[in-house]
Amino acid sequence: MSTAQITILGAIAGTTILIGLPIGRLRNPSVKLRAFLNATALGVLVFLLWDVLTHAVEPVEASLTAAGIDHTGSWGEFVRLALVLALAFGVGLMSLAYYERWMAGRVTSRPAQSVGPGTMATSERPVGLSLTQTPARRLALLIAVGIGLHNFSEGLAIGQSAARGELSLAVMLVVGFGLHNATEGFGITAPLAGDAERPSWGLLLLLGLIGGGPTFVGTMLGQSAVNETLYLAFLSMAAGSILYVIVQLVGVALKMGQRTLLYWGLMLGLFAGLATDFVVTAAGV
Repeated sequence: MSTAQITILGAIAGTTILIGLPIGRLRNPSVKLRAFLNATALGVLVFLLWDVLTHAVEPVEASLTAAGIDHTGSWGEFVRLALVLALAFGVGLMSLAYYERWMAGRVTSRPAQSVGPGTMATSERPVGLSLTQTPARRLALLIAVGIGLHNFSEGLAIGQSAARGELSLAVMLVVGFGLHNATEGFGITAPLAGDAERPSWGLLLLLGLIGGGPTFVGTMLGQSAVNETLYLAFLSMAAGSILYVIVQLVGVALKMGQRTLLYWGLMLGLFAGLATDFVVTAAGV
């Protein structure tokens, strides 16, 4: 396949994330609807965490088998890959934790100066796209970053299969990842549905670019030889960041108090992730 064709494949797989973004512009949804949307996004992310960790552990387990059972590898290689997994996971998890603490410190250090009860001063209104203006927007940004790291690895798979001339496999991956990314777009903007300030289309597009753009970048890099260590590091960072966001969404869900809807939405989101993953599995990946 030509470079242009591979590029188009990556773009298609990444841009389907835009399908789920309009949900963030819902006006005044009910508490039950917001709880259900939050829980469904949580279910999608639980699936992504399982999916990413499964792929991240594979090369580590392979090196362990080679060293301890087949005696074709070294224990040093196993230790090296295990350390990469642990360190990258820690970076993905703790970097977001410290980032959130830093953002919270910035907000508390600038007390709001409202004109009166229930009103908003001009200085309090979001300026520009304002990715970090409200807790809901900060959470949506964190979700987009975690999903973006995950989608980078998906792009690598598309690029590698296309570069080897496996056109049918590459097309199946695009279809599977494209469907998958559509559910991820919904997960990114679900927290915004209940935000007081309605997000602009520009903000939604930027969040979609953060979450879906890495699919395109990974596809381009996947055309060349991809270093296994780098691949493992990105998967592990994605897993750490997704785990952090899951904890945040659980906290939001518990505050809403809709326990039954939490479980229904969680199950729906998990099954949606599994269903789209079946398409990728059908391609033999």
